[in-house]
Amino acid sequence: MNRFISENQLDEQRKKRQEEWEKVRKADDPIDVPEEEYDPRSLYDRLQEQKDKKQEEFEEKLKFKNQFRGIDQDEASFLDNVASHLAKMEKQRNEDVNKEIADFKISFCVQGSNKNI
Repeated sequence: MNRFISENQLDEQRKKRQEEWEKVRKADDPIDVPEEEYDPRSLYDRLQEQKDKKQEEFEEKLKFKNQFRGIDQDEASFLDNVASHLAKMEKQRNEDVNKEIADFKISFCVQGSNKNI
């Protein structure tokens, strides 16, 4: 297995990159294709860095997910009591409104019948 690249192969790669660059280049981009950044680290180090980044992202998501917890039995019973109390208050309010409407209708009818007399 040959690990070295000849000058001709490098020139061919540069030409291909330049042709691809010409296809996607915008007016405000440089004419020549930018050189690739050289990373002197070993493949193992680069892959390890990517793995560490993914692990950090996973832990961050998990950390956010663990910030929320479910409600316990005491909290659930308290919320049930509050909901029950609100329902009773709403029912009482509706009964009061209905009673006031009925009283108004009766008084309106009584006033109407008194005018006819």
